[in-house]
Amino acid sequence: MMIEDIFKALGDPTRLRIARLLGTMELAVGELAQVLGQSQPRVSRHVGILCDAGLAERRREGSWVFLRQSESSAPVIEAVQRLLALAETEEPAFAALCEADRRKLAAIRNAREAAAETYFARHAGEWDELRALHSADADVERGLTEALADAPLGALLDIGTGTGRMAELFAPHAERIVALDKNLEMLRVARAKLQHLPTNLIELVQGDFADLPFPDASFDTVVLHQVLHFAADPAPALAEAARVLRSGGRIAIVDFASHDHEELRTRHQHVRLGFTDRQMAELLRGAGFSVSPPLALEGGPLVVKIWTAKRRSAPALKTPASLTESV
Repeated sequence: MMIEDIFKALGDPTRLRIARLLGTMELAVGELAQVLGQSQPRVSRHVGILCDAGLAERRREGSWVFLRQSESSAPVIEAVQRLLALAETEEPAFAALCEADRRKLAAIRNAREAAAETYFARHAGEWDELRALHSADADVERGLTEALADAPLGALLDIGTGTGRMAELFAPHAERIVALDKNLEMLRVARAKLQHLPTNLIELVQGDFADLPFPDASFDTVVLHQVLHFAADPAPALAEAARVLRSGGRIAIVDFASHDHEELRTRHQHVRLGFTDRQMAELLRGAGFSVSPPLALEGGPLVVKIWTAKRRSAPALKTPASLTESV
């Protein structure tokens, strides 16, 4: 990053407004164009200049491209935001533009929330049916919070974030959270739920739990909440979780104990009908974890289990095929 590039990038009123907006929340290029009242190609050109200067970064999510402040330039970004905040107090014209942008940004937030509500309404019956079979969500969240309370969460990866509830639950206690999901529609639901959190705390990423798009040893805590029963072979997902965890990092898995509710395969696309403690322990040990005693939450026909484990420093081991057969 060259200082002259930064000043050149900020030498345009539109790019100043974009920088200010990205200090508030992550935005799609189309959403930025809507707020700024400019064409998408024109906004894309401005975005390109900010990205080249290291002040912003792009992330593709399906056919959408999202923009956020560059994490690699955090000290510079903080200084720029302080300067822009000061400019609002000293320059009435700039302050008026920023205030108008924030009003339009509120409309973006409302549109996201409306889309999320539509999605919830469409699937509420399915989720209510499944919730009726197991412990109350509040009890599960309390148990999970207690299971992870013995050490700092640090950088947390929420694999299969779904609606973003786990990311929201742990946001007050983590240094930063990355919420990952393969499903684009679910990511948009999560974005609506989490858009009130600071942009430097939360990041939403599209990706597959068997091929995580992160470097080795990137996280201190990994959470898989009601995710692993969708895996025909859980071993690759756990091996990937181990890879991105630092030595001594923790994993928490919330899922069902082994059961015989076959209807969940067809009605809710569950690939596996839960796990026994032995299966889960063998899978975790095979992925390079030291396993802690599990917690059982009995509150309905389905028993929710919370399995926790700590990443060993040794490389992950391949899980024998016999341990990954469907239940």
